[in-house]
Amino acid sequence: MTVVLLTNIGRLWTGNELLTKAAVLMDNDRIAWVGHAAELPQRIPGVMEDLTDVDEVVNIGGGLVTPGLVDAHCHPVYAGDRYAEVNMWAKGASRADIFAAGGGVSTTVTITRGTDPWTLCNAVRERLRHWVLSGSTTVEAKTGYHLTRDGELADVRLLRSLEEEPGMPRLHVTFFPAHGVPPEFFGRPKEYVATAASWLSDAAMAGADGVDVYCDNQQFTTEDAHMLLSVGQSVGLRTTMHACSRPRHGAVRMAAEMGCSSVDLVHEADDQDLLALAATRTPVVACPATALHERRTPPVRALLDHGVPVGLGTDHNPGQSGTTSMPLVISLAVSMFEMTVQEALNAATAGSAHALALNDRGMIAPGMLADLVQWDADHEGAFAWSMGLNTLRVWQGGRTIR
Repeated sequence: MTVVLLTNIGRLWTGNELLTKAAVLMDNDRIAWVGHAAELPQRIPGVMEDLTDVDEVVNIGGGLVTPGLVDAHCHPVYAGDRYAEVNMWAKGASRADIFAAGGGVSTTVTITRGTDPWTLCNAVRERLRHWVLSGSTTVEAKTGYHLTRDGELADVRLLRSLEEEPGMPRLHVTFFPAHGVPPEFFGRPKEYVATAASWLSDAAMAGADGVDVYCDNQQFTTEDAHMLLSVGQSVGLRTTMHACSRPRHGAVRMAAEMGCSSVDLVHEADDQDLLALAATRTPVVACPATALHERRTPPVRALLDHGVPVGLGTDHNPGQSGTTSMPLVISLAVSMFEMTVQEALNAATAGSAHALALNDRGMIAPGMLADLVQWDADHEGAFAWSMGLNTLRVWQGGRTIR
């Protein structure tokens, strides 16, 4: 048994409210008590008979503490880079221009397929460590750069094995074979979707938590997405969708109607989409770094005003967003999406956890996982100012990992 008391917390964002002069008691990997420090009980049955049972007292020194951040959308399993492609984009090249030059997802697929498993594992391990250092204790990690049955399943197992290592974030593993059409299925997207759907039961057995599909008229249609996600639901996988199609074709409404766990990016969402999301309360995951790169902004303010739950993600990937910093994402969300700091913090903690259907994290409350972060600041307003606030300490399951 290990009981740790964090005290002299100047400001504590619990995930739904702000407490000042607060304290948190952690019992092993769970929160045992949270509240104003002056109200700390002398005895908590099953945790401590008196305060002498506390194993460690950590004086926060009047600083800011929040739940561990939750990145609800990223692509960390890849090899190589696409810097030249990003440079083309910055010079004004269109997506079609980049594809014509041999760029796009297929470039990363080729490099990743040609990388030995040991080298790939080491690269992913190093990448995931950056999330923890910047305060993310849970990361939704997608596969999607092998686009073969064996490669995608191996990526699921790779992520599950890394999660067991010290210093790694908790992972929500999303199987993403419908990231693109692989070269061997060129011109046959429907055949590929049917093939990928046959892998979903094996993906669930390998440890995947969810399945995703990139819904885009250029590759996968709404009908393709519906078929794949329906199979995913039948084998117990959480379903989500990259709903960033251009031109639009009803993807957001379809995802809301079929009960997807979340709909992500929504750069082209219109009023009908917004009403469908509001009616079903389907969570949306917004990724400001990608919106900045794409020069397209999802209607986050309108979504919030209509009561749609919103989470946030880095959308880290080799072609658009290189950041692993959720503090930067919070800063961008405030400046780009007209969110208050508290709304952005809520989206990066409780909102993202809700979008991933994880009900044991994202908040500091009794019974929740003891995943917390002490920040290099004494006020949450620093998130909007810093463009990437630094951490001082990170606890995961009650243990200090930074």
